[in-house]
Amino acid sequence: MFRKRSYSVIVVGIFLAMTLALLFFGSRLFTDIGEEAHITQENRIVVGVSQLGSESGWRTANTESVQNAFTQQHGYFLIFNNARQKQENQLKAIRSFISQRVDYIIFSPVVETGWETVLQEAKQAGIPVILMDRNVDVEDQSLYVTCVGSNFVEEGEKAGHWLEGELVRQRKSAQPVNIVILTGTEGSSSQIGRSAGFATVAARHANWNILEEKCAEFTSTKGKEVMKGFLRRYPNIDVVVSQNDDMTFGAIEAVRESGRTVGVDGDIMILSFDAVRGALNMVADGTINVDIECNPNQGEYLLKVIDMLEAGETVEKKYYVEEDVFTIENVTQELLQERTY
Repeated sequence: MFRKRSYSVIVVGIFLAMTLALLFFGSRLFTDIGEEAHITQENRIVVGVSQLGSESGWRTANTESVQNAFTQQHGYFLIFNNARQKQENQLKAIRSFISQRVDYIIFSPVVETGWETVLQEAKQAGIPVILMDRNVDVEDQSLYVTCVGSNFVEEGEKAGHWLEGELVRQRKSAQPVNIVILTGTEGSSSQIGRSAGFATVAARHANWNILEEKCAEFTSTKGKEVMKGFLRRYPNIDVVVSQNDDMTFGAIEAVRESGRTVGVDGDIMILSFDAVRGALNMVADGTINVDIECNPNQGEYLLKVIDMLEAGETVEKKYYVEEDVFTIENVTQELLQERTY
């Protein structure tokens, strides 16, 4: 009994000694790490980014562009939030950024309306707000500093102008043309702009018959569902205008399953937007007739804007990224290999 008790006392003593050592050195370790993180963060520009979601390949590329821009090497500390397509999540994220006293707030709004209150809170806190990809509809334009993104109205016009030229080339410009349109998230800048731009061109052609426009939420699954409905209701569709590539992928599946063909030599012409690599492959093989580029690589533009603001320079209210129009004639293997998204 004596030997067992002595052994237990020794074990307990060793355990207590180890515990005290861990508490002492551990507390110093955590303090050092905390202080280092705090100091490192103070030496960087802190940027809070609220991304609207991850609904498409384009959005994933857009996120990667931002994350690659605001790095430690560039002197930034990035706080990133995915709103998962819900405005209430973005409102919470922006208020969180305000409470954390970030230096800048960047967000891509799910829809254009409903931002006045939270943007006023950011302004009162003295935190500049930069819009990414999409715009907001507010009376007080001073609630945000600038917007970096695409000219969505121009994108819609580009699609309309391409269709004009193609119908002339096919000697069908005077014939009736039946069109269906798959739109993106209702109330989003891209949906509003692309719809308006294409409608402007279509209004000049009395023979362009827009059978129906319907929201397919920028997703492949919904695109297929909506296209199936179009095919059931309208047996003589000539043109599909799909406001992003993911919806286009779903729409093409639906057309093929119906027994009809698409593309350059097909029954139905396909006009798409975004120009991600997967879609450009389909442009190259003639499945998609035309793809209007929407450039997701906006991180470098945002980085330049904040660098300008940090230097005390005046920035413009809007910066448009460079974009192109792709058809079978200009999609090369070199382009496909270089495409990062």
